[in-house]
Amino acid sequence: MNAPYPIDQFKKFKYDITRFLMTYKFALDHMETKIDVLKEEFQSLHDYNPIEHTKSRLKTPESIMNKMFRKNHELSFDSIKHHIKDIAGLRITCSFISDIYRVQELLCGQSDLRVLEVKDYIKNPKPNGYQSLHVLVDVPVYMSDGEQRACVEIQIRTIAMDFWASLEHKIFYKYNKEVPERLTQELKCAADAANALDLQMERLHREIQEIKDADDAAEQELQRIVIQNQQFALPSNLLKLLGGGGGD
Repeated sequence: MNAPYPIDQFKKFKYDITRFLMTYKFALDHMETKIDVLKEEFQSLHDYNPIEHTKSRLKTPESIMNKMFRKNHELSFDSIKHHIKDIAGLRITCSFISDIYRVQELLCGQSDLRVLEVKDYIKNPKPNGYQSLHVLVDVPVYMSDGEQRACVEIQIRTIAMDFWASLEHKIFYKYNKEVPERLTQELKCAADAANALDLQMERLHREIQEIKDADDAAEQELQRIVIQNQQFALPSNLLKLLGGGGGD
């Protein structure tokens, strides 16, 4: 039997690579829908949204092939799926460090996701000062021929961490030589400054929230009376008359 014509081989490869990448694209869509649900729920029910913004990206076929060649892996779809875990990437930027772990807990607690790996570069920063929480999750994708699974790398970081990482990438983009020690130390100092800012802003946020909670408790205390261990709310019309609130 004659071998397929080159054009037929090309068409098959194009079909296979398109379908392969579509699985990862749909996995990203699935994760972004989850994030949108969380954002809307927080905003509607808690009047506070820990997620500032998200950004997703899908590796190009060229980038995937280059990485496979650099690591000297067999070039097959099974090998790519096994060795490259960041084909689909999702970055979540949060307001505060505590929000990072809250978002991680909410996402990883969802029953359809399988957590494959967690790397905490916040508690254990990289030598250059890089901080972020990396989570690999296995995501279900429902194609026409049944369920497929695709790995998505989620990076969760604060605004300050993202600012530092973005500028670090621009500074050293396509610089493949060893960085001088003096510049490495300056970069680490900048990362430490960003971390100090994160800690300070989180402390301010926590203290302001405590003040607001105390004010709310005091206001509620003024709007009720206790008679023989029973609590009674003061009528709103009386509070209006006394200037104690309760207005529209």
